[in-house]
Amino acid sequence: MANIGFIGLGIMGKPMASHLIRGGHQLFLHSRSGVPESLIEQGGRACSSPKEVAQHADIIILMLPDTSDVEKVLFAHNGVAEGLRKLTAKKIIIDMSSISPIETKKFAARINQLGCDYADAPVSGGDVGAQNATLTIMVGASENVFEQIEPILALMGQTITLVGDNGAGQICKIANQIVVALTIEAVGEALVFASKAGANPIKIQQALMGGFASSRVLEVHGNRMIKHSFDPGFRIELQQKDLAIALSCASDLGVSLPNTATTQSLYNACIAQGGAKWDNSAIVRILEKLANHQMVDSDPC
Repeated sequence: MANIGFIGLGIMGKPMASHLIRGGHQLFLHSRSGVPESLIEQGGRACSSPKEVAQHADIIILMLPDTSDVEKVLFAHNGVAEGLRKLTAKKIIIDMSSISPIETKKFAARINQLGCDYADAPVSGGDVGAQNATLTIMVGASENVFEQIEPILALMGQTITLVGDNGAGQICKIANQIVVALTIEAVGEALVFASKAGANPIKIQQALMGGFASSRVLEVHGNRMIKHSFDPGFRIELQQKDLAIALSCASDLGVSLPNTATTQSLYNACIAQGGAKWDNSAIVRILEKLANHQMVDSDPC
């Protein structure tokens, strides 16, 4: 049994922490929205600050919305860094958020200066993957740190890959989000096109799932689009944030991401329509507006 801290208990973090408790570990928990009672009932212990979490835990996991949130939790007053001072044993910070790889390397260096190890381990799989412990986890860490944390990550994910040193996990997550976002947009285009052309989008989705266009995005997000079920899920504002990181990094590297930029503009339009909290599959709403057509989940006749 390990003493594990978990900071950030939202749609993703809550089920991930629950899996760790069920795996036999002692969890020290903190979230700005409060620790869910269900985790306390499972045996988790609520802490008043990230500092308190770090004082009690040997491995501290972060699952937060954005780069600035991670920086604040790590280095602000009563942050994790304050709880790492005067250590008698080396601790490990695992950031499972999706944030800037450039800032990740800086955070890792600052944590290393305190005598502790750092891993960036962003995830893919959404709320369904978090609930079912089937997340894909992309790790940036030394081989030694990876060997120590892999059994912990295995309680939350199914595919766990050491991509490289600190920052490599976040770079991999950016690549993942490019593929995912553009595929969600493509599924939306296909279903809106088929529906306006007079075909049943349910039947279209079923047919496509049997061919080369088959994907988890077509299956999961296609269902949400057809049913217009847009409760998150992975929020549009977070997808927008991830694509903004991708475009910023691409600009620094001199890399052109034209379709990523177009998809980002559609997510911007969703937010302008009040959809920041919608599931990212709700990009189809903007495509429907552009087509002057709303899909229905039944045969047109």
